[in-house]
Amino acid sequence: MPLSTNDLDAILLTLELASLTTLLLLIIGTPIALWLTRTESWLKRPVGALVALPLVLPPTVIGFYLLVSMGPNGFFGQLTQSLGLGTLTFSFTGLVIGSVFYSLPFVVQPLQNAFEAIGRAPLEAAATLRANPWDAFFSVVLPLARPGFVTATILAFAHTVGEFGVVLMIGGNIPGKTQVVSVQIYNHVETMNYAQAHWLAGGMVAFSFIVLLALYSGRSGKTRAL
Repeated sequence: MPLSTNDLDAILLTLELASLTTLLLLIIGTPIALWLTRTESWLKRPVGALVALPLVLPPTVIGFYLLVSMGPNGFFGQLTQSLGLGTLTFSFTGLVIGSVFYSLPFVVQPLQNAFEAIGRAPLEAAATLRANPWDAFFSVVLPLARPGFVTATILAFAHTVGEFGVVLMIGGNIPGKTQVVSVQIYNHVETMNYAQAHWLAGGMVAFSFIVLLALYSGRSGKTRAL
């Protein structure tokens, strides 16, 4: 049975959401991971715990508090309304914000591990050559931490593709606007349209397997190289 127009729209919207979320997470997560790696501040543990919170919280809890805060009576909702932007709930922008919160640890933790593995010696060597922090990052840290960035990118993209609770709470179920693949599968199951659900769910299974295979293959190659 071919995919319906709504199914195709959901797939395209999911890919768009995952791509934009992954890009934003790399931009936001990199400085956080660097700070967590280098700081000696007492705030390191609380911030680390806060970043990792989505790993243990039910997605609906995260979605609920984001819904409340971005709604018309919430702090961010009132702020965006005062700026003439309306509310961010039930919009693609709201989905992106929720996805960034939900997938943050899947970027920060691999990057933090990669930065910790590099250590301080390469950076100290770069400093003796009068490299400024930006030069040291792009010339030393970025190449050495490349496996961590690859892992973080794959995990962020895959985790965003598989979201359900957060996106449903924040975005609802608006075709072509907030209806992603996971929500569309739920719709098919609710209407007892198992054939269409199988097409989308099977695609998700295949996608997840390919992602995990790529991750494990990369780690195995790195282990053999060592």
